[in-house]
Amino acid sequence: MRMATYNIEWFANLFDRNDKLIVDDSWSGRHDVTKVQQIEAIAKVLTAIDADAILIVEAPNTGRTQNTVRALLRFTEAFNLRTSQAVMGFPNETHQELALLYDPSVMTLRHDPIGEPADENGSLDAPRFDTFFRIDLDVDATEDIVRFSKPPLELEIETNSGKTFRLIGTHLKSKSPHGATTRDEAIRLSIANRRKQLAQAVWLAQRVRSHLEKSEPVVLLGDLNDGPGLDEFEHLFGRSSVEILLKAGLYDPHAAQTHGPRPDVSLSTARFALPQEGRYLEALLDYIMVSKDLRDLQPRWRIWHPFKDAACWSNTELRDALLDASDHFPVTLDIDL
Repeated sequence: MRMATYNIEWFANLFDRNDKLIVDDSWSGRHDVTKVQQIEAIAKVLTAIDADAILIVEAPNTGRTQNTVRALLRFTEAFNLRTSQAVMGFPNETHQELALLYDPSVMTLRHDPIGEPADENGSLDAPRFDTFFRIDLDVDATEDIVRFSKPPLELEIETNSGKTFRLIGTHLKSKSPHGATTRDEAIRLSIANRRKQLAQAVWLAQRVRSHLEKSEPVVLLGDLNDGPGLDEFEHLFGRSSVEILLKAGLYDPHAAQTHGPRPDVSLSTARFALPQEGRYLEALLDYIMVSKDLRDLQPRWRIWHPFKDAACWSNTELRDALLDASDHFPVTLDIDL
């Protein structure tokens, strides 16, 4: 079985208010990429990775007239993808949903949110992801009330061989100080955003531990918006969200390599243009973390980076598609389930 996580930038912009693909030469949200170019690029990438299940981060919107699952199914039908079914969890207000495309001939699944709902006072005991979490991060004796802007997607999955596991798809809040007009304001926003991100990671870690205590295999995948060197505040709280999840009992080789005694800073899953500096920022943001029982099955991870993966680099059509489709690149996990 192959699982994947893929953050598709501005995917929602490719659909009209009735979830029909806008196949024309108008500009997409990608710089110098038209809608038809991005649509074709996404289809080429999804066809190339050929995954049985793909977490789409920043999936099309669900709203008054739009529906994420309907939009994704129309996309898969247009390009005859074998991941012909889609599922999502709690919708959010950001126009960036979390959804899973999957091949129904390989697995059956259901949206299965765990935890008791908590009101605005929050709960200390990993409440349901669409409610409120209360936590003291042990830095200032102050409790924080946290809510996910994008509630993680929780699925129970059963493979055709009868194996079951838990899948948690996530997109943690970015640490960028959007809206800041002064350096002091940017610092305040950056610290507040990192506090929220770490609290979300603790919330996720509590949920992971609850599954592991019941001997339930876990796959946590998605965009954690965290990796070494992303901002000057990463050491302020003494730990990163990635490290919190690793210590909860999960493993991803790329995360382990970048948070080990000799960090490998060359690993990256995203590439962002910095026009004023005339260069690109590379970052490791996307992960597929597994519990020990799944790691013991000797899975294989791959980052489909157009310049760092030899097969992607040598295939010009795929390389160009990866660059046109998104500012993130897919990560896949091959595992015998």
